[in-house]
Amino acid sequence: MPADRLHLVRHGEVYNPRRVLYGRLPGFGLSDDGRRMARQAAEYVQALQRPVGHLVCSPLQRTRESAEPFTELFGVEPVIDDRVIEPTNVFEGRRMKRALVNPINWRHLRAPDLPSWGEPYAHIVARMDAAMRDAWAGTAAGDAVIVSHQLPIWVTHLAVTGAFLRHNPTQRRCALSSITSLRLDDDGTWSEIGYVEPATLSGAVDVGAV
Repeated sequence: MPADRLHLVRHGEVYNPRRVLYGRLPGFGLSDDGRRMARQAAEYVQALQRPVGHLVCSPLQRTRESAEPFTELFGVEPVIDDRVIEPTNVFEGRRMKRALVNPINWRHLRAPDLPSWGEPYAHIVARMDAAMRDAWAGTAAGDAVIVSHQLPIWVTHLAVTGAFLRHNPTQRRCALSSITSLRLDDDGTWSEIGYVEPATLSGAVDVGAV
């Protein structure tokens, strides 16, 4: 039997005192508040009385740490999947406000539909879809959880709902430790069935997503 439901869970707050775009850089783990947020996300799923039979996360530190509460509460070990990783971005390691006012960087903004500053949106959607289908099929019983990042989850939402992939990064509906829930319908297409923000986000710093 495949999964009953699939939850795309974003990682919690990252310790990022310099407020850089951290992307795939190593050494960016959760803050203390981020660990609390990750716990709240797992507890939310547990409160639904929905067993989790399969857990996937990206190889980055912040997602592996955000998967830990799911392991603790549901007794399932995470499978590391590179396909749900943060996209590449030429501004990685920089503070975005400073980078964007420098004319030498404007060439990276020439094609926002792709986008020209990082991995094409269509590529992200394709790899996420493949990982989601494998997680769905690989769940013997209960729900599947994929702990990923803001942009992969958001463009998946756009693709599932038939919206344009080009978007304003400041207007993404994908908060820290949010949960986007989907099902795979009989016709082989995804349907989004819920979005929640179970974590307490007051005072959270969320400036590092690509």
